[in-house]
Formats: sequence, C-alpha cells, structure tokens
Amino acid sequence: MTATFVGAAVLLLLLGLPYLYRLAAGPTPFDRILGLNGLTSKTTVVLVLLGMVFERLDMFVDIALGYALLSFVSSLAAARYFERLPRA
Repeated sequence: MTATFVGAAVLLLLLGLPYLYRLAAGPTPFDRILGLNGLTSKTTVVLVLLGMVFERLDMFVDIALGYALLSFVSSLAAARYFERLPRA
C-alpha cells in the first residue's frame, strides 16, 4: 500500500513539470502566477499522500491546509500587485 502512495506522489510531481515550465518561461506575470497555483495545488496533494505514507495524516493535512491557504493569499496579492502596474 505504501508503494502505491509513493508512486502516486511521484506521478503527481512528474505531472507538475509543465507547471514548473510555465512558472519559469511564462511570457506574462499572470502566466507565472497560474503556473505557481497549479504547482502548489499538486504539492498540497503530495503532502497529504506523504502523510498517508508516514501514517501521520493528521499532521500532514494541517501542513497541507496551511500551505494551500498561504498559496491562495499570496497569489491574490501578486495578482492585485501586477494588475496595478502601469503597462508599457
């Protein structure tokens, strides 16, 4: 059962590579914010899967929820900041 969860976590991290590319090479700041949002969503799920592997699901769910909330608030702040910048 543990191998299944580790395999799913590795698969999710591999599926996060396109988001990492969008984060690094996005032509606009909003593309980079979308890449970061997708990557943090996958990371949150990987944290929950790791909690199942280590049999400490309660602790890892708390960490994942805090991480997701921090990601949500920071992406809103970044979007508002980049929205107010003057366009060239």
